[in-house]
Amino acid sequence: MKDKSLKYDYIIAGAGASGLLLAYRLSQDPFFSSKSILIVDKEKKKDNDRTWCYWESGVGPWDALLTKTWHSVYFGSATFSKTIAIAPYRYKMIRSAAFYELLWKEVDLNPQITFVAAEVEKVLEGDNQVQVMTPITTFYGAKLFTSIPNPETYKSQTKFPLIHQHFVGWFIETTSDTFDDSKATMMDFAIPQKGNTRFMYVLPLSKRKALIEYTLFSKSLLAYSDYEKAIAGYLTANNITDYTIVEKEQGNIPMTSFDFNTLNSKHILHIGTAGGWTKASTGYTFQNTVKKTKALQAFLKQDHDLRRFHKASKFRFYDLIFLDVLANHNGEGAALFSAMFKKAHIKTIFKFLDEESSYLEDLKIILSVPPKRFIQAFFKRLF
Repeated sequence: MKDKSLKYDYIIAGAGASGLLLAYRLSQDPFFSSKSILIVDKEKKKDNDRTWCYWESGVGPWDALLTKTWHSVYFGSATFSKTIAIAPYRYKMIRSAAFYELLWKEVDLNPQITFVAAEVEKVLEGDNQVQVMTPITTFYGAKLFTSIPNPETYKSQTKFPLIHQHFVGWFIETTSDTFDDSKATMMDFAIPQKGNTRFMYVLPLSKRKALIEYTLFSKSLLAYSDYEKAIAGYLTANNITDYTIVEKEQGNIPMTSFDFNTLNSKHILHIGTAGGWTKASTGYTFQNTVKKTKALQAFLKQDHDLRRFHKASKFRFYDLIFLDVLANHNGEGAALFSAMFKKAHIKTIFKFLDEESSYLEDLKIILSVPPKRFIQAFFKRLF
């Protein structure tokens, strides 16, 4: 511990992507050079426990960390299949170990930042400070930013649907050139849907190495063996039989339009997935975290009431309607996505999913999908 004091200006509970990136941003900004910052987590994450992918136009701030980039993406289904050039965008991939290493290197150099390896057991908020209780001691902070999830907050309510984006992935290596590493498969629905929205996600790292991921958008999870059987079956169907599994990953991302801002208070802000920073309709989190932490860095220079950080957006309503449709008609996901990718321009889709589209571009997306289910969901929410 660099600082023996138990009182801090900011406490960051959880050192995953959102907490660590927030600490990094504050450490790089001279405005916060006099602020004392505490990071509390059970350990410093250093492994490849996450694979993050995102699309971005031009050069980005994390390009030096990229594992792979693709200039084209493939979408496949029974009704529409196409390899799509995405310029000026590129689809980018980062493994978490490189990301953690860079950020910790910078954060550890800042004498104002202290890391404590401990589990957060309880949080209490007073009029002017927050108490963060751990097995070691109780820490006090003027503001708390927590990425520690509490799934019961959205599981225990019925107003907003909850869909899980759950997946298992294999990193495999083959003995001969097998993959077209010039394109990433974003969604391949050419697999049994079984009443759900199920697709394969394929990221070729080279001609002989790829991440093959079996992904579902559904209310219920599967037995682990079911994911692996689906991956093995997909590889066999594509005549890929001579391979070695070198690494595995598994995840479950909540997709919900629950209003996470209701969890925030004057001195406590929930961040990352715990704060609703995951894009509700897609499960993408990394770019949202990059944007949100940058916005939070600017906000802290102007305002001290963390309840005012969240801004209402038309996109939350769009996500809500989409998730209503997906929750009530889960087997129709392939048709919905197929219509969108077939009728809408890929740049319009990316802008819409990045929440940067105009109302005209929103309309193009809305008109690209089969209207019946969305009209039903709209009027149900309206009345």
